[in-house]
Amino acid sequence: MTIRYDARVAVVTGAGAGLGRNHALFLASRGARVVVNDLGGAVDGSGGSTTPAQQVVAEIRAGGGEAIANADSVATPEGAARIVQAALDQWGRIDILINNAGNLRDKTLAKMTPADFDAVVAVHLSGSAYCTLAAWPHMKDANYGRIVMTTSAAGLFGNFGQSNYAAAKLGVVGLMNALKHEGRKYNIHINTIAPMALTRMTEDIMSEQIKPLVKPEFVTPMVAWFCAEENDISGDIVEAGAGYYARVQIMEAAGAVLGGGQVPGPEEIRDNYRRIADMSAAQPYDSANDVMRHIFRALRPR
Repeated sequence: MTIRYDARVAVVTGAGAGLGRNHALFLASRGARVVVNDLGGAVDGSGGSTTPAQQVVAEIRAGGGEAIANADSVATPEGAARIVQAALDQWGRIDILINNAGNLRDKTLAKMTPADFDAVVAVHLSGSAYCTLAAWPHMKDANYGRIVMTTSAAGLFGNFGQSNYAAAKLGVVGLMNALKHEGRKYNIHINTIAPMALTRMTEDIMSEQIKPLVKPEFVTPMVAWFCAEENDISGDIVEAGAGYYARVQIMEAAGAVLGGGQVPGPEEIRDNYRRIADMSAAQPYDSANDVMRHIFRALRPR
C-alpha cells in the first residue's frame, strides 16, 4: 500500500535547497501540509533571505500541495518556537518534524575560533533540540509524532577539519537516544539519518565523478519511511545515499574485569588492552541502564 501523509502537518527545517527541499516536496506530493523553513543564508550561516523557502512553497503549490514559508533561525529557542507556531497557526497541529537545517565552518582546530565552533553547534545540535522542544508538547498531547534527526558520517566516524560539525552531529544522536525513551509511551518515534548527498554544503568536497551518483532524491525515501504513520521504529541511525542504505549502531565490547577487586595499575591496562578492545562479542544496548546491568553482571564473582 502506498505510504501517504494526508491530513498530516510537517515542519522541515533547512528546506530551501538540497535535502530539505527534496524532503518537503516529497511529503507534500504525498498529501502532507508543509512548513518550509529556511533562513536563506550562506553555507556558513551568515545572511538571510525569504526567497529560498518561498520558491519551494511555490513549487509545492504548483503541484497542488499545501505549504507555507518560514525564514526563522533554528539556532535560537525563539526562532524554533516561531517555526513550530507557524504550523499551529496555519493548520492547528504538527505531526512530523525533520531537523535538517545546517551550516559549515570547516577548519582545523588550530585555526578554529570559539565563534566558529559555537555557530555550527548552535544550528545542528541546539537547533535540532530547540525545534524538537517546541514540537514535543503538541505531539505528546496528540499521542503522535514522527521526528527525524540528521547526523553525518563525520559525526559517526570523524573527518579532518570538521571538529565543530562532527561534535554537533554526534550530539544529535545522543539527543535521539534519550528522546526515544521519553517518546515511547506517547507514540512519538524519533530516528536519525546520516545522508550522503550533493548539496550546497558538500559540493566543494565531492569529486566530479561522485556528484552524479549522490542526488538528494536517494536520501528522501528513508526519511519518508521514518515519517510514515505505519513506521514503529524508534532510535535507529541509518546511512543513506546513492541507493545505499545501512543501519549504524553504537556497540560495546564484552570487556574485561581487571584488578581482582583492587584498582588496576596502568600496566595491567596495557597488558590487557587487546581484551578490552576486542569487538568480536560486541553488542548494542538500548539504554545506559542496560549497559550498567551488563557491567555489574560481569563483575559478579564466578
